[in-house]
Amino acid sequence: MIPKETVDKIIDAARIEEVVGDFVQLRKRGANKIGLCPFHNEKTPSFTVNPARNIFKCFGCGESGNSVGFVMKHEHMTFPEALRYLASKYHIEIQEEAQSPEQIEQANERESLYHVTELAKKFFIKQLHNTDEGRNIGLSYFKERGFRNEVIEKFGLGYSPENWDSFTAHALDQGVKLDFLEKAGLTIVKENRHYDRFRARVIFPVYSLSGRIIAFGGRILDQAKSKAKYINSPESDIYIKSDSLYGIYQARSAIVKQEECLLVEGYTDVISLHQAGIENVVASSGTSLTTNQIKLIRRYTKNICILYDGDPAGIKASFRGIDMILAEGMNVKIVLFPDGEDPDSFARKHTADEVRAFIEKNSDNFITFKTKILREDAGDDPVKLAAMMRDVVESVALVPDGISRTLFVRQCSTLLDMDENVLMQELQKIRRGKFKKELQKQGSQPPPESAFEQPQQQTQPQAVDLKPDNTEINERSLIRMMLLYGDKEIVVDAEDDKGEKLEIPVKVAPFIMTEINNDQYRFRNPVLQSIFDEMLVFFQTGKILSFKDFTDIESSDYLGKPEIQRHVIDIISDQYGISESWEKKHNIITATEENNLKDAVIHPLFALKLKMIDSRLQEKQAILKENSNLPEEELIMVLKDITLLNEYRKAIAEELGRIIV
Repeated sequence: MIPKETVDKIIDAARIEEVVGDFVQLRKRGANKIGLCPFHNEKTPSFTVNPARNIFKCFGCGESGNSVGFVMKHEHMTFPEALRYLASKYHIEIQEEAQSPEQIEQANERESLYHVTELAKKFFIKQLHNTDEGRNIGLSYFKERGFRNEVIEKFGLGYSPENWDSFTAHALDQGVKLDFLEKAGLTIVKENRHYDRFRARVIFPVYSLSGRIIAFGGRILDQAKSKAKYINSPESDIYIKSDSLYGIYQARSAIVKQEECLLVEGYTDVISLHQAGIENVVASSGTSLTTNQIKLIRRYTKNICILYDGDPAGIKASFRGIDMILAEGMNVKIVLFPDGEDPDSFARKHTADEVRAFIEKNSDNFITFKTKILREDAGDDPVKLAAMMRDVVESVALVPDGISRTLFVRQCSTLLDMDENVLMQELQKIRRGKFKKELQKQGSQPPPESAFEQPQQQTQPQAVDLKPDNTEINERSLIRMMLLYGDKEIVVDAEDDKGEKLEIPVKVAPFIMTEINNDQYRFRNPVLQSIFDEMLVFFQTGKILSFKDFTDIESSDYLGKPEIQRHVIDIISDQYGISESWEKKHNIITATEENNLKDAVIHPLFALKLKMIDSRLQEKQAILKENSNLPEEELIMVLKDITLLNEYRKAIAEELGRIIV
């Protein structure tokens, strides 16, 4: 692992305009630089680089991030790989490269294992094509499955002879140590005997992302029930099952191009789909889906479509994998093939266009899929139905993005014929428990219940208006102030118990959060509410989040909300900046937010307060209008509330007017 101080040094040295400038032609616009976006086709530049904040933002497709994020996205690298790339560019020595003798020995051992697996691959291929046994048994099997020569070559398929130690003897003759053959999982050593692990099997090599052989899968053609149909290499220094996906090396480019990854169960599913012309497909190959495998796919796309055969037990076992995908902030669809069919058999019987059409027509989102499967078991049993509803809502609760959760709850309400408010309350209960557990794991005090409360929804939910009005502009301004200046101080006016005026220094983020919470205000825009909630949760632990906590790759993953990163950068980015040359030419110095920080905070805050008071006044006046025969006691209370609200409104309006002036 690269030491944190080295990571910080690399990130500090990497200038976003220089990093992006290696791949994109940029020109100056005010304080920013613009160019054509490398992540989508455009003719008019909408890709903006902000050198002051060391971030990029495309106002066309929405891609955004910092220097490390750009390299990861553009070059399809992992976080450590991108760091090494930038370290090389800025001539920064990474400490881990100064290896100890033990590390050097370990590296040499890894290279020895790669040498052994490459030797094995060539041996198995030669046996398949150049021996009578290989052609009559192995090649015949592949041909029976309809595999053409080009796909057999593409995946490096081979055959291991029936003799006990054909490969082991060959490797020993080549000077390979028996110890490495055992560590690579190719030879089994028992007492004084050794024999080939994959004898009498057709061979499926497993490739790393860089195209090196890291493991093998073997399928036996003997029908004997005492023998496992498939066996796989054991884990080694170069092969960790939970970090590997079969076919990822061959599928990388197609996944990026199609913006979707198809996920299947077995080797032949992958190969048959490739042969049908569908190449954006990988398999978990003999293991349950893992978080690391999902993250590996996420390097290339956010969209996963899982292809299943009709086996009921396998389908229900898939629910865990679906939840894991959702928890990583990815989009998941599911396709069920007809009874008796799987991706392999279906692809062999249909053209690529027919397979694509079937997948597109029969893909369900996780809610529809899960509801359909669970409802068949629940029948009319109210206890089972309640359990089913909770099961579906638990999956929705895993979705990091607030807007997506809201839309999924709405769909659940329709599919389950259940009141949306009830489902939303259950969802918040689940998320509240999850957040508390996470904070307790970190040794932090759980946040107050108010941090998780959702606004009461209307019985007939209204569509979200994404076009910002004055209210949303003010909401965005407050979030912007907290992200950019949360730890800075402003001086606010107050009164003591005797009515004497005081000036109190407060920090921006705590001041805004306190005012918003005291007013029980809920942001109209659910994305802004999600960011506010995230900041509030961490504030309860004593940490004031800034925009860097969201835009940094490692931190955004730690927050569990990588989707919010794009919205944060959008909020703090200014597409149009005023250039220094314009200011000098016109002899005008424009005021900055930081120079007028108090007004920049108080103005949107008071504007929202005013809007909220007006709304409450309308509610009280409606009570008077619609209830002409109110009891005297209730009438006095309503009139008193109206008087107090009007006084409060006048005070805020006067203060707001002074700020505007």
